[in-house]
Amino acid sequence: MKSKEKSKQKAAQAAVNYIRDGMTIGLGTGSTMNYFLEELKHQIHSGLEIQGIPTSKQTEKVAKENGIPLTDFSETTKIDIAIDGADEVDTNLQLIKGGGGSLVREKIVAQAADKLIIIVDASKRVAQLGDFPLPVEVIPFGWQKTAAYLETFGCTPVLRTADKHPFISDNGNYILDCAFETINEPERLHQQLKKLVGVVETGLFVNMTDMIISARNEVVEKMISTH
Repeated sequence: MKSKEKSKQKAAQAAVNYIRDGMTIGLGTGSTMNYFLEELKHQIHSGLEIQGIPTSKQTEKVAKENGIPLTDFSETTKIDIAIDGADEVDTNLQLIKGGGGSLVREKIVAQAADKLIIIVDASKRVAQLGDFPLPVEVIPFGWQKTAAYLETFGCTPVLRTADKHPFISDNGNYILDCAFETINEPERLHQQLKKLVGVVETGLFVNMTDMIISARNEVVEKMISTH
């Protein structure tokens, strides 16, 4: 296993220690989360009783393959803990998410959870957000105009594609990947972008994270929020 993949696995294994019997767990999306789902499968086979709310059709599929019991918001509105990955994590525990295209559902689940734990390999930790293009989910109608609005904030928006066609989110929307040089004030930028007609949600997860678990090779490090 390559070093980065081993780090993802180590972070995922550390996160499982926070899962308790009877919990409802928000299940994030992405490659690091797949390691978490694999680890959760072993715990369930050993007798752990939980139920999960997936943040994407992809996660739902992987969870079912691993025999993880699932529920949804029609059955419960309480999430004890959400586990998810991130594309960038800064020193203030602010995040850029959405590289996998599930930012809206991830944010709904994260906001509903009593606690949000983010698991990453150490390469995702940065001094300042912005190297990773910020995903912004937008309504397909008039997306070109929405992109023009976004451009006025100093970014270069690019329509995400898959197989030479626009990428379609699980919500039926497009995603514009917005390249900023740096993001100095993530909270302010998020609030400004959310006011734009056509914008559904941004990939800035601000003041939502309770703990970051990151790993580099065999070394696991935890950052805990003070908010």
